[in-house]
Amino acid sequence: MKALAAAVMALALLGARAPADDFLFGADLSFADEMDDCGAVFRDHDAPKDVFAIFKDHGTNLVRIRLWNDATWTKYSNLADVERAIKRAKAQGFKVLLDFHYSDDWADAGKQIVPAAWAGIKDDRELAQTLYRYTFDTLTALGKAGLMPDMVQVGNEINSEILMPAPPSEGKTIDWVRNARLINAGIKAVRDAGPGIKVMLHIAQPENAEIWFAAATAAGVTDFDVIGLSYYSKWSKYTLAGLGGTINRLRYRYPKTEIVVAETAYPWTTAWADNLNNLLGEDALVPGYRASEEGQQKYLVDLTQTIIANGGAGIIYWAPDWVSTRCRTRWGQGSNWENATLFDFQGNALPAIDYPRHDYTWPVPVTFRFHGLNAPPGQPFYLWGDFLGTNKLAVRIPENGIFTTTLMPGTKIRFQVFDNLQLHARLIAGDKLVDRFASETVPANGVTFDYPLTQPTP
Repeated sequence: MKALAAAVMALALLGARAPADDFLFGADLSFADEMDDCGAVFRDHDAPKDVFAIFKDHGTNLVRIRLWNDATWTKYSNLADVERAIKRAKAQGFKVLLDFHYSDDWADAGKQIVPAAWAGIKDDRELAQTLYRYTFDTLTALGKAGLMPDMVQVGNEINSEILMPAPPSEGKTIDWVRNARLINAGIKAVRDAGPGIKVMLHIAQPENAEIWFAAATAAGVTDFDVIGLSYYSKWSKYTLAGLGGTINRLRYRYPKTEIVVAETAYPWTTAWADNLNNLLGEDALVPGYRASEEGQQKYLVDLTQTIIANGGAGIIYWAPDWVSTRCRTRWGQGSNWENATLFDFQGNALPAIDYPRHDYTWPVPVTFRFHGLNAPPGQPFYLWGDFLGTNKLAVRIPENGIFTTTLMPGTKIRFQVFDNLQLHARLIAGDKLVDRFASETVPANGVTFDYPLTQPTP
């Protein structure tokens, strides 16, 4: 108990979300304008249709759009292209997530290259001000055009330190004083430009998230609303269960924060429609999920159910429309991704595009109500339970004795109450108590577990 108490984190009340009402089913359509210009034709039930309309009709409710600073190698993902894409998204009634890469090229977990126009700025404070002004001015311009996003990513897959000189420095230790200053400048710009905009911080692969956010919050990066995770089976060490465990622990450690899988994808075939190598090949397959239309659909449904069951707030499919066309990239003609889109090689919508409409099982509200004994002065009571997913975390019980969360129906849980240093409270529940732990099962429609407390005998 003492070891557990020493590791306790005091957390605020976690509120329960309504099933499906605000769950994000997203699509990253950053390629959409380019695909249209390149002659791609998307079909739904054999009828050609605007790609944004297709996703809307199949249950998608959010569109993610990326922005590069000054990508001279392409005419896309600049501010003009972003405005064009957001107009299309808003015309269909989508929420919009704007993804600032803070680079002139792809920014990812191992590569965060400072824009060329900022490369000569050596003073961290001046660089932070430049990042602030760029973010603020961009959002202000979008707002004036009626295109303000609902959510903003302050960086893309920012596992490593942002705004670094080229080439990437493999394994470089993050300077958290500098990194926090820059990230916080971006966050402040979002807050100042649009008070209602949510801020997402985005990390690649769930196995990196808990360590990164612990370091970030310790360095003073605390004002964020959403934790975004990339999850690709090819590049992650975690199974679906491992992802679910990460989401669950993050939601209790950061109770005011939503957890979203901000990027994911799965191949529907290992064939190809062009001469470009597929990024997701045999090495991206998971046992039980074949590279087939049915396998892709099953994977997306099971992944989404995992996110939902563990208290996550959404999922975003990356580049579901990056099909093979006559256009060329730096790597050749076509697409590296056409076998992992949500359209076949003829542009027909695949079954997996309907994954938002699956009949998912949703968590139910679970309330713990404790009464009959006040906590010792300066030593609030804490609740520990196996539903938290770790022995190193407990939740602080509010002064009114009520703590609310969401859990899956049928979940069997064990829990107990204690203070910072020693067991000052004892649950009273007759034969339900075993070695100071209570055991309960969550019913189908939610529940309030009502437990009186008493002073334990010496």
